[in-house]
Amino acid sequence: MEGIILKGIGGFYYVDTGDQVIECKPRGIFRKQGQIPVAGDYVTLLINADNTAVIESIKERKNMLVRPPVANVDCLVMVISMAQPVPNLQIVDTMLAVAESKDIEAVIVINKSDLANADEIGAIYEKAGYTVYIVSAKENTGLQELKDYVSGKVCVFTGNTGVGKSSILNLLDPSLDLKTGETSQKLGRGRHTTRTSILYPQKEGGYLIDTPGFSSLTVEKLADITPEELPYCFREFEPFLGTCKFTSCQHIHEKGCAVCEALEMGKIEPSRYESYENLLEITKKNNSIYN
Repeated sequence: MEGIILKGIGGFYYVDTGDQVIECKPRGIFRKQGQIPVAGDYVTLLINADNTAVIESIKERKNMLVRPPVANVDCLVMVISMAQPVPNLQIVDTMLAVAESKDIEAVIVINKSDLANADEIGAIYEKAGYTVYIVSAKENTGLQELKDYVSGKVCVFTGNTGVGKSSILNLLDPSLDLKTGETSQKLGRGRHTTRTSILYPQKEGGYLIDTPGFSSLTVEKLADITPEELPYCFREFEPFLGTCKFTSCQHIHEKGCAVCEALEMGKIEPSRYESYENLLEITKKNNSIYN
């Protein structure tokens, strides 16, 4: 029997086989191999004589995010808010770099546009080559285009705690009824506190994925990105890569750096370049060859 993991809680996993959702545990060999099933994994199940189920194998993943822990996604929806909390562009740029490194399409959703004008921040990411949706979950505005975009896709929604991910998901699919401390109507078990990544099937196919919010990002997020790879994780850098005076250029104010020249000419936003500088230092620390 095959299916997809909708969520994992307390060592139990809930697998959608198409006909039903089955509670199961993974085989012990996964732990020995250092492999952990995550939401979004396609798995095969073994049904025991006593009707308990175990995850027998995990199919090859096309991609995987460590935080939020989820696999086989089509797109990452980075949700930020204009207030309560205020935008943290370093976190946004870190998540976008991770998505780029794993060839995951990413879009930006700016929520709470009823509290402050979102045009300036939206322009930063549109200039970088990202699609930006400016919405207000409170006023239910700007969501139709986002709904059309996610339809039929496996889309993971992520962002700081309090940006309104669950509120947006409720508006995209009112049947979800995602409310802190209340039972999810679709999965039926437990209290929905968004402590783990959870897949919710869409009527049109695909899944919407709610994830725990975060207040900061740890350097482990970039552990598998090298300093050489990082410039390619900033898509607006790409037209200028390979045209610097020196092939060893790290694009940190070196003489003859095409990226720095593009920054001076206004082709790259200062906030994005500042994030690149900070992330480059993190990738150097995470790669022992630079220590």
